[in-house]
Amino acid sequence: MPIKLLSRDEVKSLTDRALAASAAVGQPDDVRVNVQSGWTGNTRFAGGEITTAGGSTDTTVAITSSFGRRTAAATTNLLDDASLRRTAELSQRLAKLSPEDPEALPTLGAQPVGTIASAYAERTADLTPEARALAVQRVLDGARSAAGDLGNDLFVAGYLEANAGVAQAVATSRGLFAYHASSDVTLSTTARTPDGTGSGYAVAGARDWSLVDPAELGRRAARKAVASRNPQAIEPGQYTVVLEPQAVADLISQLPGSFQARAAEEGRSPFSKKGGGTKVGERIADPRVTLFSDPTDPDLLGQPFDAEGLPIGRTVLIDNGVLKDLVYSRYWAQRRGVAPTGGASTYGGFGGGGGIAGGLKMAGGSKSVDELIAGTERGVLVTHFFYIRFLDQRTVMVTGLTRDGTFLIEKGKVTRPLKNFRFNESPLFMLNKIDDLGRAERVRAGMVVPSLRVRDFNFSSLSDAV
Repeated sequence: MPIKLLSRDEVKSLTDRALAASAAVGQPDDVRVNVQSGWTGNTRFAGGEITTAGGSTDTTVAITSSFGRRTAAATTNLLDDASLRRTAELSQRLAKLSPEDPEALPTLGAQPVGTIASAYAERTADLTPEARALAVQRVLDGARSAAGDLGNDLFVAGYLEANAGVAQAVATSRGLFAYHASSDVTLSTTARTPDGTGSGYAVAGARDWSLVDPAELGRRAARKAVASRNPQAIEPGQYTVVLEPQAVADLISQLPGSFQARAAEEGRSPFSKKGGGTKVGERIADPRVTLFSDPTDPDLLGQPFDAEGLPIGRTVLIDNGVLKDLVYSRYWAQRRGVAPTGGASTYGGFGGGGGIAGGLKMAGGSKSVDELIAGTERGVLVTHFFYIRFLDQRTVMVTGLTRDGTFLIEKGKVTRPLKNFRFNESPLFMLNKIDDLGRAERVRAGMVVPSLRVRDFNFSSLSDAV
């Protein structure tokens, strides 16, 4: 069944009706309407067969009403006029009962929000259950072909999720209207050997399904699984590591929430200076590190506005190792007399992990993972990290496990599989210990990072997990 994308005109008509319903119910000082519409489809597979498949299509309308500094929201997915009126009425009733928010600001008026048409791909919208089943078959065929004699006995599992026809919109009673359509798809797969000692993992994601190669993902996971059989233990400690792009993304995703200007200026951030002030303008990483968010970047194609309707442009967080900028919410920007960057409050500190409206990209070098390995005298190759949790927000220190393919590197070659490690490390520390950078690669929609060779990565203990 074709996925219908709500057009800009259709969404504008819906927000106009919601605003009219709100005005008919009462006279709030401000009204903001947020619309989210789209389709999601998923297919899960294990043991060489599809285990579940599902999908949903929905449109939700959230109406936020403000009376002075009292604000509340109500949401519905019933789009007739009577339902919109009931939702507006509930929003206003709740707002009048709410305590005053001393940091509340008026809703925005018209804003210069750009359009990113290429963030939506019809090929992603065409991922029907039948198309997803064919993709699973390609994963399985790729895995079996790469596993040699173990091909028929390899246990292959994974998950494919597509989101398409996604329309996000914001409208206010002060004349703002912003609309953005997007799509994204992620396919991951894990292969296990029959004896249970070898495991491999591969994942890819993009806005456009045509950029994902299911067969190659199956082959990569299978090769890792076969190569990682019968792992041996080495002592935990500090090692040079070669981190594949997914492993780098796993750690870099923990970093964006630390760039909040307010936290830095109030002394609660890794970028706070003793005695007051921030580290903006100071070197905080290797000079080769540049990290930025930009919804217009062709590798990111993120959402160009946040849930308040504030435009999101290019924000360079780290420029050649120097802390270039911090992220300002509307409230904190007003307090400091600077321009807001968008996304800081709406997305929990410019993403709070991975869901960054403008995407996140780290510049890379020119080498492949194999070339980084070839330049390593002795170290550990890491496929990806798992079960990451914070230990210390002030240093962005996290802990977690290596997973699905950890190997010893000796004299520029992978020599044997290793038992997995628990690590205690900070992505900020990691960015200061870079020995070399690989090519930047897209690991999922809105996330582009390179592979890295890093010195003195801290493995704190061993793990028996495969």
